[in-house]
Amino acid sequence: MPLSLILPCPPEAGWELIRRQELPRSADDGLPLGGFSAIAYQPEADRFWLLSDAPQGHLVPFGGVARWIRSGTPLQLGTRLLLRDGGGEPLPRRFDGEGLVLRGDQAWIVSEGRRSKRWQGQRPPQLLRFSMADGRLQQEVALPVAWRFAPGRGLESNKGPEALSSDPDGGLLLGAEAPLRQDRTQGDVDVVRLARRAPDGQMQELGRLSIGPAGSASLRSQGLTELLTLKQPRGLLALLRSYVPPSAWTAQLQWLPWPDGPAAPPLRPVAGWDLLASGLPPDNWEGMTWGPRLADGRRALVLVSDDNFNPAQRSWVAVLAPRRTAACSAVALPPVPSF
Repeated sequence: MPLSLILPCPPEAGWELIRRQELPRSADDGLPLGGFSAIAYQPEADRFWLLSDAPQGHLVPFGGVARWIRSGTPLQLGTRLLLRDGGGEPLPRRFDGEGLVLRGDQAWIVSEGRRSKRWQGQRPPQLLRFSMADGRLQQEVALPVAWRFAPGRGLESNKGPEALSSDPDGGLLLGAEAPLRQDRTQGDVDVVRLARRAPDGQMQELGRLSIGPAGSASLRSQGLTELLTLKQPRGLLALLRSYVPPSAWTAQLQWLPWPDGPAAPPLRPVAGWDLLASGLPPDNWEGMTWGPRLADGRRALVLVSDDNFNPAQRSWVAVLAPRRTAACSAVALPPVPSF
């Protein structure tokens, strides 16, 4: 698909807000809805799944996405899928799932770890694979050694990995939310690490990216919350969020080159956009996924916010599409499917 149908062309054209909707705070079963930290779209079923990092981790489906985008027809809330351990028991409370990739009948999820004894001892961050048929855990994958908890090293508690995406070669790309403990004093910028699980199962560090001035992760809760990969040209979209109490949110989207390896300089954006200026409500935007194509061929970008079950926040889904000028012509495309 031409890049002008995926990203703004020229970049300064920015993003168009196509639709946004506040999600309900409870389902028909009376159970609360919220805490959504990731989103993944299934084009064959025209539905997206939201990952909730509520105390009892689960996935929530919403169908009729293309119709909703096109005409505002209400999304169809489906039956939630409770995530379970290998024995079929619900996962421990405070599971903290943060990133989601769907592949057929499998769901890959990254979960944050906790160092504090307050949360019943250390719980390591992990990459996990679940069955979409029954929600059972099928595989646990350790993160790179440098990311694991150790004195003075590893991820901070509740600081990632937060981002998870498929890459064009069939691997999985992971991103830490904030600098590792050993990276907190790395020059004049805050840097987060990227890692990749190759299709053969090997886990290795991939590169680094700058998320802001030194200290921004702690002073402004600046963090990387999601990644999406670009195929041609090879690159990344990174969603960055910051927060200063009581209600100063930011949401930045960056276009980045593909990482050159862990020893390369931190990635710097090719272009960047303030998504709140595009019409997103100021809130905790944490997840994004590619959605269906619009009638004019542009690819929808669907985002979700995490309300943290806080009455002052909301769970939003929003659809953006790249603006493009007349000079950014696109090749002819096959008809857009009507779901």
